[in-house]
Amino acid sequence: MNDMTHDSEALGAAEPADVNGGVNISQPQDHYAFLADIKVRLSVEVGSVSMTVSDIMDLREGSVVELDRQVDQLIDINVNGTLVARGEVVPVKNKFGVRIAEIVSNGMARARVERRT
Repeated sequence: MNDMTHDSEALGAAEPADVNGGVNISQPQDHYAFLADIKVRLSVEVGSVSMTVSDIMDLREGSVVELDRQVDQLIDINVNGTLVARGEVVPVKNKFGVRIAEIVSNGMARARVERRT
């Protein structure tokens, strides 16, 4: 045996570290369960435009600012500033709502987090 031996008998059977605080995490989706109660900010972006400070200072009540998005295009739905979905504005009683039309695909978009009750 040399100094670079890597077999488990030479190193001894090591116990895995308890990084879950004693919680049994057996399924991949369970790794995200502890995130379920963390509050995040969901916001929607109807459109945007670049303006000079002078143009902004000229705005008055009744001014109309044309945005870069067509009326029939989906709006962006962001979570903490990150695009996660697109949708459309819908009325909900006397308030605005948003209907999800598509989920933006990225590595985390497929992770499902179940709400604990």
